[in-house]
Amino acid sequence: MSAGSAQRAGRVPDVQSAANERRGRRRRRADDNGDGSTRMAGTTVGFVGLGAMGRGMAGSLLRAGHAVRVWNRSPEPVAALVAEGAEAAGSLAEVFAADTVVSMLANDDAVERLLLDPALLAGAGATLHVNMASVSLALAERAEAMHAEHGIGYVAAPVLGRPPVAAAGELNILAAGAADLLARAEPLFAAMGRRTWYFGESPRQANTAKISTNFLLACAIESMAEACSLADANGVRPTDLIEMLTSTLFPGPIYSGYGAMVAERRYEPAGFRLPLGLKDVGLALEAGAARHVPLPFGSILRDAFLDALAHGDGDKDWAAVAAVARRRAGLPA
Repeated sequence: MSAGSAQRAGRVPDVQSAANERRGRRRRRADDNGDGSTRMAGTTVGFVGLGAMGRGMAGSLLRAGHAVRVWNRSPEPVAALVAEGAEAAGSLAEVFAADTVVSMLANDDAVERLLLDPALLAGAGATLHVNMASVSLALAERAEAMHAEHGIGYVAAPVLGRPPVAAAGELNILAAGAADLLARAEPLFAAMGRRTWYFGESPRQANTAKISTNFLLACAIESMAEACSLADANGVRPTDLIEMLTSTLFPGPIYSGYGAMVAERRYEPAGFRLPLGLKDVGLALEAGAARHVPLPFGSILRDAFLDALAHGDGDKDWAAVAAVARRRAGLPA
């Protein structure tokens, strides 16, 4: 990475230079061939975060032949993956002793509390951390700087897809980071995803792409909810409207999938829980405010999600925000 790039990423050039030297020593220790090349196949992958998405992603790595060492705050997912061939880690330090770490945590707070621990990073044997969570741009910059200070490569790679897609290894992966680190992570991406989309050399760029994507998804759900409420209030069945729209103007998985959920008022089981949708709308508003980018629909979406939570829909899919549009229209939610 150039000095200019380092400054844009929030790094101090002399700290980065020392970090590169430490990273180089770690890579040489991890090199099987002794010729300066880096390896991935056959190395141990530490995996943190075995929620609905993480379980399937770690399983995909196992099926691809990687040795996977797993850690989670609750023990049940760990036991399930151990039964599939994973190794249980007794601590986060054991995870960060692996060659590469992959993490899939829920939010900024979890990443900050669990992974951005200076003592953990200082004692790590890992040379690469691939953070696949959807986090704020501020946290992405902070995480990159902290990892660089301790000589650990850092890549952001949030994903598109629901838990069944993760379990099938068919995710779309949005990745950004230094080119050499992305190349090292590619075998992992190939195991977990259908396609990897690259967005630049700064990890925050991948998080920007994910935040922008989820903001657009939230807008699509809200617009379908309002259109279906308008149709219903005027005697047109929402299911008929969605069938026509997805067969003509709006084909594709988002309108057909979420459109059916909205039209049928079918919000369970939750593939992506409503509080996570609120989090992502908040990330978009935060990112917009930081660069003076107005997102007027974002404020409306935030209030709609808060309304849904206030009405007890926190355990439902984020498509349940459609119930708010129906309440506003005087229709049964």
